Amino acid sequence: MTLNKITFQPGIVSDITPFSNQGGFTDGDKIRFRVGAPEKIGGWEKYSPNTYLGSARRLLNWVALDGSDFLGVGTHLKYYIEEGQTFNDITPIRKTINTNVTFTTNTTSGTESQVIVNADAHGANENDFVTISNADAAIGGIPASAIGGTSGKEHQIIEIVSSNKFKIDVGSNATGAATGAAKSSGSVELVFQINVGLDVTVGGTGWGAGQWSGTTTNAAATTISEGGTYSNSDTTLSVASSNPAIPADVATTHQIVATDLLLIDNELVTVTNVSTNDLTVTRASSGTTAASHADGSVVRLAVGNADSANDFVGWGNAASVTVPGAQIRTWSHDNIFGEDIIINPRDGGLFYWDKTNGTGTRAVQLNTRAGTKTSIPTIAKQVIISDQDGHLIVFGCDGLGSGLTDENGNGIQDPLLIRFSSQENPLDFFPTTTNTAGDLRLGGGSEFVQAVETKEQILVFTDKTLTGMRFIGPPFTFGLKELSKNITIMSSASAIAVDDSVYWMGLDNFYVYNGATQQLQCTVKDKIFTDLNLEERSKVHAGLNTEFSEVWWFYPSSSGTEIDKYVIFNYLENLWYFGTLARQAWIDRGIRPLPIATGGQNLFNHETGFDDDGSAMTSFVESAPVPLSDGSRMNFVNRIIPDVTFTGSTVTNPSVDFILKSRTHSGSGFTQTDSSNTTTRSATTPVEAHTEKLDVRVRGRTFSLRVESTTIGTKFKLGSPQLYIVPDGRR
Repeated sequence: MTLNKITFQPGIVSDITPFSNQGGFTDGDKIRFRVGAPEKIGGWEKYSPNTYLGSARRLLNWVALDGSDFLGVGTHLKYYIEEGQTFNDITPIRKTINTNVTFTTNTTSGTESQVIVNADAHGANENDFVTISNADAAIGGIPASAIGGTSGKEHQIIEIVSSNKFKIDVGSNATGAATGAAKSSGSVELVFQINVGLDVTVGGTGWGAGQWSGTTTNAAATTISEGGTYSNSDTTLSVASSNPAIPADVATTHQIVATDLLLIDNELVTVTNVSTNDLTVTRASSGTTAASHADGSVVRLAVGNADSANDFVGWGNAASVTVPGAQIRTWSHDNIFGEDIIINPRDGGLFYWDKTNGTGTRAVQLNTRAGTKTSIPTIAKQVIISDQDGHLIVFGCDGLGSGLTDENGNGIQDPLLIRFSSQENPLDFFPTTTNTAGDLRLGGGSEFVQAVETKEQILVFTDKTLTGMRFIGPPFTFGLKELSKNITIMSSASAIAVDDSVYWMGLDNFYVYNGATQQLQCTVKDKIFTDLNLEERSKVHAGLNTEFSEVWWFYPSSSGTEIDKYVIFNYLENLWYFGTLARQAWIDRGIRPLPIATGGQNLFNHETGFDDDGSAMTSFVESAPVPLSDGSRMNFVNRIIPDVTFTGSTVTNPSVDFILKSRTHSGSGFTQTDSSNTTTRSATTPVEAHTEKLDVRVRGRTFSLRVESTTIGTKFKLGSPQLYIVPDGRR
């Protein structure tokens, strides 16, 4: 019998075969490597009992001149400023309507609380927010207070009926159908917040933007009424009603007539004649295939609705809905004048929040601020306030107005254009001989992606190039220098600065710029890039954890659409490791003592304790197969001498499980596993003491060790365990 000490190489290596990685680790979750040894990462707990609406994908922390500690939180639905664990909604206002506003109710079972709001050219999208105020009369039996009352009530729009109508749910059932005003005199007021963004990426305004294949939700619909299956050759279609209701307004119906186009399952049919509820039709229209349909199947009016906005766009064409672009809603934001902020929804406008007015006031469009305004950009992809010189820099924006007297830009977005305001004046963008405003255009790539500010310069990424932007003083103010070509970048938040270096995630590699662009040697590259949902790559974001010299990238795996995994690069020890964790935004410690991240509708403090918000956190690390002889001989392991420390644990008797697995050949599966062995700390003074030995019975040529923590309050660090080995022959 011999006692073998097992020494492991630090870091996770998954890009070579397990047998080639002898002495290394191949897998792990919620572990990090520090001083070469694996240990459990720090835990997290909710920062605030309060929640926000939407998926929060950007954070900004700053301290105002009076010491107020603010955290900007940008979600796909709203923008908040958190102070004292309270989320204050400062989402800008898009439009106000206070004339010709009326309401329609109905008493259809299950929809009594839904109200159609009639407002000309409202410009809203589904899920937008509107505040209704000055309502002082009931409508359809719904009290004015449920609609908005005199002081106002916020509603989220549940459906767009038409360009002049939308639907809300007021939470109070109507007692009768009614159409009219909810005010004894005059009109109520509708205040619309800026259009919400997407939470899942769609391909423009087509697939995923609405119902499948160009359908709409408001097309008139009935059902097949054949008394049996409607065969694939029958040209007479009996329906429940040839005067079907419009779902969004059940008080209105539409008469089906000749030339109307109907959709049944995946078949289109053309109406040639109507006799009461019997329709003569031409089957398999527009290249579809005639099929049999079950009695009761839905028959939708694809073309011919009274409101053409309810018609289908076309079989296989884009959905007839408006969405704010193909990408998810993200924000850029920066601190200005020490306490105010500039915020920008990507590919949206520029907005200003003035701290003087308090957290109870909303951000406003930059071009509505008092002062002389010249050519202010109206659309942009990112904003930065240059720390060195106080310029507002706007990337991927519209061009200059036609002259000095134009307050706004020309409204035509140039995805490679950079514009900057005059120094310390975010309202002055038209360049003159007496200011420092100007513009530059990137020379490489087809679209700006991200800008990252370092101590010396701003690094500007397009989809193909990396450019340095430096302050050079008058008369040009800023200059550009291309630093690298033929690079890629994953998303608008996948690059992060660490002192004078910038690390980023590309489409198939990791990079660093530290005076030169280099690909990082990544030992888990295949693991990450073969399990990444590229359709949702705009959700990928980088986070810095300086306490442990780590850059984190959070990404959605191929099995889902939301972030559920991470990969870490330890830039001090040049190591990689990965795991599972759903975090949509991350900001490092600095102003606040702990890193803060978002998940669900909560903020979390990280690196506090070793638990999952009060519950046990599962953490493990697993080694590659370790040969214990020349490989031709079987071995029998009957004892493990654990080497582990529990320093930092918050419970008296923390424990971890040691799981030993064996293989007979490199291509075989694990043939035997002994997992009923737990190491528990029994004392901390005068020296730390824990379980002395673990009895096991495992036979094989190679062995893998998995160390796992599943108990609350446990912190562990693995050292070099020892195995008692007995030669056991060749069979």
